[in-house]
Amino acid sequence: MTSSAEQQGTDAPVRAADERGGRPAEAGGSRDDGARDDGSRGIGARGIGAWTAGGMPRWLPRAMLLALLFVGLFQLASWAFLQLTDLFVMLLVAFFLSLALEPAVDRLAARGVRRGVGTFLVFLAVGIAVVGFVAALGTLLVDQVAKIAKDLPHLVDNVILWVNRTFHQDLSLGQLQQKVLKDSGAIEGYAQQAADNVWGLSSTVIGGLFQTFTVGLFTFYFTAEGPRVRRTVCSLLPPAKQGEVLRAWEIALAKTGGYLYSRAVLALVSAAGHWVMFALIDLPYAVALAVWVGVMSQFVPTIGTYLAGALPVLVALTVQPVDGLWVLAFTVVYQQVENYVLHPRITARTMDVHAAVAFGAVIAGAALLGAVGALIAIPVAATLQGFVGTYVRRYEVAVDPRIDRGEQRRARRVLRREATRRLRRMVGGDGD
Repeated sequence: MTSSAEQQGTDAPVRAADERGGRPAEAGGSRDDGARDDGSRGIGARGIGAWTAGGMPRWLPRAMLLALLFVGLFQLASWAFLQLTDLFVMLLVAFFLSLALEPAVDRLAARGVRRGVGTFLVFLAVGIAVVGFVAALGTLLVDQVAKIAKDLPHLVDNVILWVNRTFHQDLSLGQLQQKVLKDSGAIEGYAQQAADNVWGLSSTVIGGLFQTFTVGLFTFYFTAEGPRVRRTVCSLLPPAKQGEVLRAWEIALAKTGGYLYSRAVLALVSAAGHWVMFALIDLPYAVALAVWVGVMSQFVPTIGTYLAGALPVLVALTVQPVDGLWVLAFTVVYQQVENYVLHPRITARTMDVHAAVAFGAVIAGAALLGAVGALIAIPVAATLQGFVGTYVRRYEVAVDPRIDRGEQRRARRVLRREATRRLRRMVGGDGD
């Protein structure tokens, strides 16, 4: 009886352990193994049991909800940024235009003119200049189109004679007219397509006018309220950072204003020089063409010089081919004089940007913002160069042949030339 009772007593913990899904503790140190097993596998066993039982950690639903919320907010921010890209570009253009116009407004304000009135006067002067430029070019364009339309039959006859003489053909004006009438269906199709695109063109023009008005409005506000805008921006920063922001603002103001005024002076000099040349060869519309050359060569980066010289050359070729050669030669010579004499002297005190830096800035600006980026690329590059010169510390570099390759040979050559000249002077003096 005793043995059977003891056996039942020892089997009870085993059955209880089996019912709980665990292992019975064995005698002779098996308790330590069980404790070690509970310590190493207790949490994992409970987690596995929870997953197998269809449960979920309490933190997982909250984490999934936060992840979905962040993804939704990111998508919303991306959509809003894409929708407001045009507005951001217009604000950027207006900001740089205000930096270019603010020095003139500051001069008027220093003489007692209110900033609003001074900004209006500056805007009026710029508007009159732009309208005059567009009117002059419009008159030139209309007159040239009318002249080409009047001389078109004569030009067609000359072209037919040249083709027949050069390529040994037997073309006539009647054959060309018959060919045009034969393809009249295609011409009507092109005309119908152009008529269908009239609405798109008109909407584009209206959108461009609206963007111009928006840029002008923001430019007027940034210029007239320049001190208030700077005070508002500085009020959002701690006092230690306000001085740095104002210094950066002054650098951008000086560089952008210097760019505008240096380009305006160069454009004025270029227009005057080309006007004298066009008047000497009696080129029609000499004033309009000279203004075109001055503005396009200075304010359109990279390709402005070529666009500026192409129009006067074409107009001169319609008058007399020799005049076209004279205009081309003068444009090339003047461009060299401007690059090596006028441009360094005028921009030395306002904005000095290396030609390679300016070219790279124009390419980067065009890649980022298109034509707008190309126009504001050089002022931005000048501003960044001003930041680098102000905040980046530079150290003196010792003379090293690994840096200045060829400089030592050039210096020795100059010294030998000076010694030879002195020796010749001494010999010549003794001979006398």
